Amino acid sequence: MAKKESSSKALRPPYNFNNRWEELLDNDDFIKAFLSDVLEEYIVKQRWYGGKASKLKYIELAEYFRIQQHDEVYYGLILEVNFVEAFYQHYFLPIAFVSDESFAKDDRILPISIQDQKGFIIDAINLEAFRRVVFERILTAVPNDRTRVRYHKSERFCNCQYESSRFMGLEQSNTSIVYNDTYVLKFFRRIYADRNPDYEMSRFLSEKKEFKNTPAYLGSIQIKDSDNTNITIGLMQEMVENQGDAWDYMLTEFHKVFSNLEYKNIDIQQLPQTSDFGRLEIRDVPPQIIDWVGLNVFTKIQMLASRTAEMHIALGSEIEDTSFTPTHFNGDYEVWLKNRLLHQFQNRLNTIENTLHKLDGLALDLANEFLERKNNIRKRFVDFDWTKLKGERIRVHGDYHLGQVLVKDDDFYILDFEGEPESTIRDRKVKQPPLKDIAGMFRSFHYAIYATIFNNLELYKQEQNALFEAGEILYQYLNGVFLGTYVTKIQQANLNIGYEKERLFLLKYAMLEKAVYELGYELNSRPRWAVIPLKGISNIINN
Repeated sequence: MAKKESSSKALRPPYNFNNRWEELLDNDDFIKAFLSDVLEEYIVKQRWYGGKASKLKYIELAEYFRIQQHDEVYYGLILEVNFVEAFYQHYFLPIAFVSDESFAKDDRILPISIQDQKGFIIDAINLEAFRRVVFERILTAVPNDRTRVRYHKSERFCNCQYESSRFMGLEQSNTSIVYNDTYVLKFFRRIYADRNPDYEMSRFLSEKKEFKNTPAYLGSIQIKDSDNTNITIGLMQEMVENQGDAWDYMLTEFHKVFSNLEYKNIDIQQLPQTSDFGRLEIRDVPPQIIDWVGLNVFTKIQMLASRTAEMHIALGSEIEDTSFTPTHFNGDYEVWLKNRLLHQFQNRLNTIENTLHKLDGLALDLANEFLERKNNIRKRFVDFDWTKLKGERIRVHGDYHLGQVLVKDDDFYILDFEGEPESTIRDRKVKQPPLKDIAGMFRSFHYAIYATIFNNLELYKQEQNALFEAGEILYQYLNGVFLGTYVTKIQQANLNIGYEKERLFLLKYAMLEKAVYELGYELNSRPRWAVIPLKGISNIINN
């Protein structure tokens, strides 16, 4: 991305420029003042800003472009945020000039006068007029657009007109706008010099494979940067009416399950256990477990497994588009995987050594086990031998967990295909074994079980460790019932995920990777919860 240099020789307020708004971004003095005096303070306060853990050094304007309709002009800025730690991130910020103070509200980026007209520069997404322009530009997009700002629409997006727009809610990394209570436009804030995986996956599943259990793709906004690279800044999809996400749904269900321990006078020590990662039909689940957990949880897990399998079957059935065609394991993949995981593992090892003093009880015991068995864990990562694997790799969700699934009546809808936040954009597009997604979902089950215990500890009469024991039994059965449905459906569709021993190896490998990944976040953010990934790691290295 080309850059306009910032400078320490910035103007001082009050800011007044003689340029027309349509020419303001060509004024170097404005750029210097805006970047160094204003945006550095503004950006660090935004929810979508992902650099809060690092020290901002300076901001450069990497690209700017017009978002306009007729005489109505707004600017899209791509900001390069440089950090003291010698790396940078890119962010998308659309801006508007408003002279009416009521439009500015609490989101005034900069008080400014343009040709003696006083007003404010604001984040344009807060302005309904801007949201309307974007909607109408997508709606009227022409095929094979070759302009710099490229709007695209699917055949589904037609026979409508702008009626209303509102913010979807409190999001962290992106900003989503609901139009006409029917469509959702997601503006990507943290952006990358490539098409966003969420755009690629949504369009592929929706248009090419007609996968019904994801919000239908309707349109997008891409820009061509100065290096002629496509950058995704917006994704339009149908809005799925829903009852919330599967994370909240499962927390409610699991609370009932743990309440049943007292309500049904269940002796945890007498609950039958099952093998880790065995395949179960509901009829295989012992009556005592059904009585404790209830049938509804297991039927929902089966439905989630079915939808997950259908997603993977769609992603693994392409024969033309090489970015989606299945491929086998090879040496390049093995080298990429090991380098990535060993680097991540060393980082987590350093973190746990530095935060050991924050842990106690079971978490401290498990952390010490982690340190004592570090060579064993490292060896598990190193023991990946692609020549022994016969299954296929495909494009996967990449960050699959209960929070990425919407509940609609008795069904589930899968969304947010951006991939793992810590990964580079290229890494997110690497084809992976489908079991990587299953590992992510199983880790999410584990989290939901422990979160239920932590959130309701004062309501349960059992000791915490007894609840953990019950939770681990519940976890075994959830995984078993999920795998029973998932593997059967995958095999019926002839998607090659490997023979049983290979599947078990890949699943454990991916779950160990995921738990080690989670450990860094928990140790830094909420040490009390570090017991969850630590228990996950312990389960795998002791089996």
